[in-house]
Amino acid sequence: MSKVTLTFCAGKDRRLTWARKDEDYVADFCLVSRRTLDEFEYKVFRYHFLLGADWRLCCRQMKIDRGTFFHAVYRIQQKLGRVFRDLEPYSLFPLDEYFGGSVRKAPSPTAPDVIEMPRPPVAPPLLRTA
Repeated sequence: MSKVTLTFCAGKDRRLTWARKDEDYVADFCLVSRRTLDEFEYKVFRYHFLLGADWRLCCRQMKIDRGTFFHAVYRIQQKLGRVFRDLEPYSLFPLDEYFGGSVRKAPSPTAPDVIEMPRPPVAPPLLRTA
C-alpha cells in the first residue's frame, strides 16, 4: 500500500510535491471517525467496518442484541456519511476529488446525469433570554 506519487500543488516556490495519498486517506478516515463517533459507536465501527467482523461476532463480543447493533450501524453510516461529505477544506467523499481528480465546483453542462446533494440549512443559534 505504500505508494509515493508526485502531485501538483499551488505554491510560490514549488509546483510538484511527493505524497502518499493512500496513507493520508486512511489516516483522515480513521481520525475523523474517531472524533465524530461516541465511545460505543466507535467500538461498533472498529469491530464491524475496520476489522470486518460480522454482526454475530460483534454482538457476542460487545454483549448487545441484534437490533441494537444494526441501529448503531445505521446511525454510524448516517453520521459519517454526512461528515465525510461536508468536511472542510477537503471532503473525504467523492474519492476522485480526494485522490487528485478534477475538482468540480458545479456539475458540468456536458454531464446532465450528475446530481449534487443539497447541503442542509444552518440553524440559527438559540438566543437565551434572562
